[in-house]
Amino acid sequence: MIEAKLPPKKKFSFSWNSKEGRSVIHQCISVFVLLVVVWILFRNTLASMKLRGIQSGYDFLLDPFGFDISEHLLGYSANSSYLVAFAIGLLNTLKVALVGIFLATVLGTMVGVGRFSTNWLMRKICYGYVEFFRNIPIYLQLLIWYLLFTEILPNFSDAWQAGNFYLSKNGVSFPWVVWQLGQTLALLGLFLGLVFSYIYARRASRYFDQTGIERPVKTVGVGLILGLSLLGWFLGGAPNQWNVPTLGEFQIEQGIALSPEYLALLIGLVIYTAAFIAEIVRSGVSSVSLGQIEAASSLGLSKGQSMNYVILPQALRTIIPPLTSQYLNLTKNSSLAVAIGYPDLVSIANTTINQTGRAVEALSLVMLVYLTISLLTSLLMNWFNTNALIKER
Repeated sequence: MIEAKLPPKKKFSFSWNSKEGRSVIHQCISVFVLLVVVWILFRNTLASMKLRGIQSGYDFLLDPFGFDISEHLLGYSANSSYLVAFAIGLLNTLKVALVGIFLATVLGTMVGVGRFSTNWLMRKICYGYVEFFRNIPIYLQLLIWYLLFTEILPNFSDAWQAGNFYLSKNGVSFPWVVWQLGQTLALLGLFLGLVFSYIYARRASRYFDQTGIERPVKTVGVGLILGLSLLGWFLGGAPNQWNVPTLGEFQIEQGIALSPEYLALLIGLVIYTAAFIAEIVRSGVSSVSLGQIEAASSLGLSKGQSMNYVILPQALRTIIPPLTSQYLNLTKNSSLAVAIGYPDLVSIANTTINQTGRAVEALSLVMLVYLTISLLTSLLMNWFNTNALIKER
């Protein structure tokens, strides 16, 4: 019997006579030319700034910023540096982006699935929502929501009240827990519950593939999350103190408040992005052939099981890539917050430029932050996309 031999591997030769070698040389030359062009532009920019008496460098980041920031998750004082101001702007941007991504995904999925409802009115409402909101510019939507909060709602003295919740031109005020050790341990228990639930769901899915027997994933997952959270809360002393808002002389005091700028930005981004996500979900579900759905029904699977084990695993292959783009768009569109006065990263950068004149430096920091956030989002979604692909046996 004659054994088939693999052809010998070609040795790489770094020479002009080799095709692979010429390819590498061309790439090296291209990278070198690009670096030279960037260096020339950078040098000319610094020379022009010096000729006009414009200071350059990032040393201003250590100077006190000296302006007030209306919303901040990070405390600051009169001597706080511009670096602290940029950190506050970054946290404000993340507060909008992370909450917005979650809410837009939930709303967009509901509307996208609603397009397949057997109820005629529900289908038309979902269709009208998508066509209406995705065809109005996001900038205009943000302005409309901001005017809604600042012009139509009453002053704080006449705020609409429902129990301990207040809604006025100052935004929404509601009770919040007094943070203690119990809340910290409960948050840790919540995180561990999510991790264990994910591990259990993966194992239950593999068990279902091997045996065809379904395990109670949702019940066990909810039990793990609630059980570990309550356990942490009890271990921390079961604190139950609340910071309740009250109507003061000049404003609504205590509690926690969401400003009209934040609410207008969040609602506008969520409603706008959810319209695109709904179309992505609809197209993803439509991409699954009718034969797959009929095969699931013939096996005795319920509609919920068909959606979880047949339709969604196949639809995710077409949903996740464009969904990543919408997450990136939502994060980048949050920079429009400067139009309604929300102190995000771009707004603080603009104020910094007006005070210091370091436009190149401030904008380069903003570009670096958005680039980093976008790359991390893409990396996470690519990982999710890889795990969501159907593995062939």
